[in-house]
Amino acid sequence: MPGVGIWRTKSVEQSIADTDDPCSKLKRELTAKDLTVFGVAVVVGAGIFTLTARTAGNVAGPSISLAFVLAAITCGLAALCYAEFASTVPVAGSAYTFSYATFGEFVAWIIGWDLILEFALASAVVAKGWSMYLGGMLGGSDHTTMHLGPLAFDWGALVIVGAITVVLAVGTKVSSRVSAVVTAIKVAVVLLVIVVGIFYINKSNYSPYIPPAEEAQTTATGVHQSLFSALTGAGGSTYGWYGLLAAASLVFFAFIGFDVVATTAEETKNPQKALPRGILASLAIVTVLYVGVTLVLTGMVKYTDLRSGSPLVGDGSATLATAFEAHGITWAEMAINIGGLAGLTTVVMVMMLGQTRVLFAMSRDGLMPKKLATTNHKGVPVRITLVVGGIVAVLAAVFPMGVLEEMVNIGTLFAFVLVCIGVMVLRRIRPDLPRGFRVPLVPLVPILAVLACGWLMLNLSVETWIRFVAWMALGVLVYFAYGRRKSVLGQRLRAEQQQWTEKIAQDSVPREVPQPEPV
Repeated sequence: MPGVGIWRTKSVEQSIADTDDPCSKLKRELTAKDLTVFGVAVVVGAGIFTLTARTAGNVAGPSISLAFVLAAITCGLAALCYAEFASTVPVAGSAYTFSYATFGEFVAWIIGWDLILEFALASAVVAKGWSMYLGGMLGGSDHTTMHLGPLAFDWGALVIVGAITVVLAVGTKVSSRVSAVVTAIKVAVVLLVIVVGIFYINKSNYSPYIPPAEEAQTTATGVHQSLFSALTGAGGSTYGWYGLLAAASLVFFAFIGFDVVATTAEETKNPQKALPRGILASLAIVTVLYVGVTLVLTGMVKYTDLRSGSPLVGDGSATLATAFEAHGITWAEMAINIGGLAGLTTVVMVMMLGQTRVLFAMSRDGLMPKKLATTNHKGVPVRITLVVGGIVAVLAAVFPMGVLEEMVNIGTLFAFVLVCIGVMVLRRIRPDLPRGFRVPLVPLVPILAVLACGWLMLNLSVETWIRFVAWMALGVLVYFAYGRRKSVLGQRLRAEQQQWTEKIAQDSVPREVPQPEPV
């Protein structure tokens, strides 16, 4: 029997059995197609329209396409591990639930706390980005901001979060249908950009594919430099092989979100087959789209024209529209704005869906208030959906996000690392479990995934690491003040231990031997 301390584990069988509780039961209605749409919906965001051009011009040159391939390989390694875990433990909660079965309750709480940060903050940041795109279409990015005294109130972000909260509260199947329509729009815009751009490609723009290295124009210092630079004293560079690797670290974040698919495991029909297919198919689709866009972009204009300070870019940053404007294709900017608006809509939706499912799993386990895990007659956790919607709305409408965006990245990579290690641990301690999908070449693939994610984490700033550690420290305090005492598993184990102690005590009491009756 697992111990009653902070390392107590929740068996896979118990996690699956808890899904049958009628008061907190989710409805299984998602297919592999739905999961693929969710994956594409959350990964293909505004980054494909902005991040690609900026990174190509300032960091990697034409080799930006190879940087995307390297980032995709890193994500692919982690995706294989997610696919095995999700098919083995088809329960809501993603990395939180997986960690509970392998590392114990304390680590599960830490990763759950980490995912709360990742999903809530990502939803708020992307909602503000959506508002900026809307403002741009209305005539200026400040058109969606109201000033109430010293407070800047972003009503655009509030509108999108409110609308998505209503859709999520109606049901997951409805959310998948809305997501499918909006995703089709933004994918159509991406394909349009690729098809039109092909006719303007000049092969000479691809040479040199990996430009000669240059010293970085600006070098961050102090807490603003990367952890790798702080530890080794290495300076940054533009272009060259170092620039290529740095670009892979940057564009990796364009793939963030595919792990949200794993949070819907409990609502999936035939999860053993559908989850691996949904995770891997969505990653393959977005990789093809990303590489296609980068090849068109760097073929249309010389990479030096996408550099900040160039005559074409000026003091701003290059976007995908920059290459089309250089050829006089002015309508592309409106198409890209529409694609960006559609892209961000689905990103906010799926990120908020992931947030509600992680909180749902933690609440059902008692680590968060258990009443939040109640579902309605449609199997929707409406209470949690409204709570998450309210929190994200406040963050998006009132607080400026700024550099906190990197917090999303470090939280995601931390979850990836634990999931990859967890696959190896569960293979060792529970080789008997039926697995709908098995990671090939274990332990090589998980180890490579851990090393790749670790390298990307080292490229994040010291400032981000300090904030991450502070958030984790706060999570430890919350766990010991609330979660450890309220844990359903802990209460169950303590009750079993108490019964066992009482039984031993009863067995040890000398019993009175009955005397024979006198004749």
